[in-house]
Amino acid sequence: MAEFLLRLPALLLAMVFHEYAHARVANALGDPTPRAHGRLTLNPIAHVDWIGLAMLWFFRFGWARAVPVNPFNFRNPRSGMALTSLAGPLANVVLAFLALLMLRLGWPAPTSPYFLVVDLFLTYNLALAVFNLIPVPPLDGYRVLGAALPRGAAGALDVLERYGWIILVALVWTGAIGRLMGPLMSGLFGLLDAGARAIAG
Repeated sequence: MAEFLLRLPALLLAMVFHEYAHARVANALGDPTPRAHGRLTLNPIAHVDWIGLAMLWFFRFGWARAVPVNPFNFRNPRSGMALTSLAGPLANVVLAFLALLMLRLGWPAPTSPYFLVVDLFLTYNLALAVFNLIPVPPLDGYRVLGAALPRGAAGALDVLERYGWIILVALVWTGAIGRLMGPLMSGLFGLLDAGARAIAG
């Protein structure tokens, strides 16, 4: 029961920083759209889709409110979208590393009630980083892949947009997402943990 209740603050923090990073990078690259929609804030109300949060809390599959972005406001729309899309998962990677570093430095202690919050925060940030980099629309990895491919191939990917949610739900329903994410999360955890242990001594 304690873990169920403590999921909420861990989830909120991970989700809010993910969306805020998208908004902050888009704004820095010249797109005022996130600012105009009130997304340059760490206030959870601005970023959370409450149905998506409930789905994540209960079923571990959900969503936040997507940050509105107009790529034509970027000097280079393709690279601007790629950097904006990468910002969310990279924010989660940084937060996961900081959580790991805290744990390796011994704070909070395993007997502390805060230990579970930090541990859950670590897990959710790892999961959000890996999940959002899967190259299926509407996930961030799809935008990054589209920017990395030659223009002709990227245009062919646009056909997937209309089927994105169907593909994503099918991957979750069949368990394919879990089989993919498990090894990737373990690999990312290993890399981050090596760095945290090196710093913590």
